[in-house]
Amino acid sequence: MNNFRSGYGTVLPPVTLNIIIINVILWLAQVVFLRQGISLAELFGLHYVSSEGFRFFQPVTYMFLHDSGSFMHVFSNMFAVFMFGRTLEMVWGSKRFLTYYLVTGIGAGVVQLIVAFLRIQSIKSGMSVEAIEEVYSHGYQLLQQNMNYVDAVQGGLNIALNSVTVGASGAVFGILLAFGMLFPNAELFIIPFPFPIKAKWFVLGYGVFELIFGISNFSWDNVAHFAHLGGMLFGIFMILYWRRKEGNYGYYR
Repeated sequence: MNNFRSGYGTVLPPVTLNIIIINVILWLAQVVFLRQGISLAELFGLHYVSSEGFRFFQPVTYMFLHDSGSFMHVFSNMFAVFMFGRTLEMVWGSKRFLTYYLVTGIGAGVVQLIVAFLRIQSIKSGMSVEAIEEVYSHGYQLLQQNMNYVDAVQGGLNIALNSVTVGASGAVFGILLAFGMLFPNAELFIIPFPFPIKAKWFVLGYGVFELIFGISNFSWDNVAHFAHLGGMLFGIFMILYWRRKEGNYGYYR
């Protein structure tokens, strides 16, 4: 077996390693607890601020949880952390990498809440006061019971108001953005393409893809596209801040 060894003297840099371990352990805990009727996603996933399920810590905790019914969700995110995060941590150092990971993850959650607010206001504009009050009064309980309103507009408001967001994807997109900025000409082999793609074009293409799907409101795919863009946006802010502050493009600790 060939181990990847860095200057930290471990198989992986410590923050990258612990992010992967924590996410995998929590995913396994989600599966176990759900069998006992306890949803960790419901407790620690990100709810809209007006939802009965919202708690102040959720903008942080949501990024360490994943869809308990999909191993590929946690695997794909942690594989990206493994592939790209370790390089950033070695370049930046553990403290800066952890700061960047948390800021982009929280930033992605903030963008998700802003988008949810805009969608909720748009839906409410075509509803009566009574219909809105009914959703705010009973919608949370109905959604927890996998039930919804007969009225499609009320159902749409209920989902926008009380749905839960989980996943490290916002922070992962922040990592991809940083890798593309630090190593723009690095060649990546992306399945199913039979040819290498430079990191800068891969990141740009992925960003455009997420923007198109987000604007098109492809809600059927159950993916928080704007949260992904939020991770990238806050990543740009962080790197530009370090660049201006230190004059070294924020690449080194």
